[in-house]
Parts: sequence; structure tokens; C-alpha cells
Amino acid sequence: MSGAHLPLRPLWLCRACAAPWPCATARLTLLREYADARVTLLIYLATLLHEAADELYTLNPHDGPTPEQLFTRFIGWARPRRTGTCTDQTE
Repeated sequence: MSGAHLPLRPLWLCRACAAPWPCATARLTLLREYADARVTLLIYLATLLHEAADELYTLNPHDGPTPEQLFTRFIGWARPRRTGTCTDQTE
């Protein structure tokens, strides 16, 4: 599929736009593909995070992304947003 926003491994850059993968387009595509399966999306992204961490640290063990940066990049954006606050109903 030409022009698809897929990861170029082991660099983990987008093949289409050269942004760190998952780029904005890849994120939208993944959200659309997994619209009814958010937990499955998060498991998939966690697997990719693990693979990316291994490959990126192998390429550059001293200046690679931090674990926090990788979490934000691969998983943080895909977590469901809370729509309200939880209040304690007991007194």
C-alpha cells in the first residue's frame, strides 16, 4: 500500500511523512480501525512500544528516547479520555 503511514523499522519513523511513528495520520487511522476495540488497540500499541524500545536502544543506547517519551508516543495518546469526575456518594 503506497503512501501508508506505517513504521520504518528499526528507526520507527513514518514511511510516508518521516515523523516519529505513530504519526498523527497513523494515530487517526488506528483509532478508526480499533474504534470498537480500545483495549485491543492498547495491547497492540504496548507490543509495538516494546519492540520499538528494543530496536531504538540497540541503534542508539546512549541517546535513545526515555521510557516516558516512548509511553507518551505509543500509548499515552490512545488512552480513553475521562468525560467526568468521579465523586464519592457516601457520607
